[in-house]
Amino acid sequence: MSLMSWGMYPKIKNTVFKFTTAENLKEIINTNDELIPYGNGRSYGDSALSTNIINVKPKDYFLDFDEQKGLLHIQAGVLLSEILEHYVPRGWFLKVTPGTKLITVGGAIASDVHGKNHHVEGCFSECVEAFTIMLADGETVTCTKEGTPDLWKATCGGMGLTGVILDAKIYLKKINSQYIDQTTIKTKNLKETFTAFEAYQDKPYSVAWIDCLAKGDKIGKCLLMVGDFRDDGKLNYKLKAQKSIPFNFPSFALNNWSVRAFNWLYYGKSKNGVSKQRVDIDTFFYPLDAIGHWNRIYGKNGFTQYQFILPKETSYEGLEEILTAISDSGKGSFLAVLKLYGKANDNWLSFPIEGYSLALDFKIEKGLFELLDKLDEVVVKHKGRIYLTKDVRVSKETFEKGYPNIEKFRTFRKKNKMNSKFQSQQSKRVGI
Repeated sequence: MSLMSWGMYPKIKNTVFKFTTAENLKEIINTNDELIPYGNGRSYGDSALSTNIINVKPKDYFLDFDEQKGLLHIQAGVLLSEILEHYVPRGWFLKVTPGTKLITVGGAIASDVHGKNHHVEGCFSECVEAFTIMLADGETVTCTKEGTPDLWKATCGGMGLTGVILDAKIYLKKINSQYIDQTTIKTKNLKETFTAFEAYQDKPYSVAWIDCLAKGDKIGKCLLMVGDFRDDGKLNYKLKAQKSIPFNFPSFALNNWSVRAFNWLYYGKSKNGVSKQRVDIDTFFYPLDAIGHWNRIYGKNGFTQYQFILPKETSYEGLEEILTAISDSGKGSFLAVLKLYGKANDNWLSFPIEGYSLALDFKIEKGLFELLDKLDEVVVKHKGRIYLTKDVRVSKETFEKGYPNIEKFRTFRKKNKMNSKFQSQQSKRVGI
């Protein structure tokens, strides 16, 4: 059995290990090298691919919930969707959630995921009180920010390279509705987009879809969606049935013309100026989760997501340059998401910094990696960085320039003999 990432690229042979007890896991770690934990397979690139894979998904028990504190104790294989299914009807929501609910809690910590409210709540690690992890020598440690600070800073955002997370205690957020009061702002160019983000930065949740094929004075036009939970007592949340893509699309189906057509339709669906809607949790936070196997849209060769972040002071100039390059290339993405971020945390490989991030999906095709290499140059020039959870091809040199704490991470891994025991395709490529 071989496992792939959500991007379906690269395809490698691997051995998959499952464990039932801590002793069983310890034996797997002691007798194998080049191991990497694997959750629900929703990382896009090669960060959870290796010669040997430890499947954590079956460890999916709910262990305890402190109703007074909103503190949930769960095993690492629990999906965020399972937390929502059980706790939204009781008036609780995730403090931090990415754009899919189909990831494991262990994966959320390993990627230190972020969401539409980073400027308010920060990354996922900000809502974690503690987690249990098995290290390279088979020792099981309860990790906290205060008690084991280096292990915390290496593991949160460390892409599974410090050990296997077994369980975690996370804080949930009290809510009184499954609905969001959403405001949609339609902008005509990048200048209007930045003005809108700044004008609505007091809203706890914000995200923009951006037309990455627009040209000239329309570069950067977007639909900015901001919102907050309603207070209407309606908590009858249920997971929706998915409509699924049954097969891989032909590679020619997603092209410059089809992306332009989608962008025209999507941008045109909203009224000019400002409009208001009431939407549910899944529509606002997880629109793509409504479509099962949506990765098949990109064809059998797969796809990659290119996500970068730029410091606030260079974001406008850098985004304008990158959007121009993408538009000129014709390799557009109909999934182009722009977000505003708050301050960075202290975790050594955590992605966010204060500024703007853009995420774009591209099908794997001739000439793509050459385009992304050019975009890397712009990101580096403007002192930005690439998100490892989405990456499948960034060079060691480009990666290092974006992460000033990389040597601390490498030193910690070497000191604790993690560097040969836990490895991924990605870690070998970027030298971590």
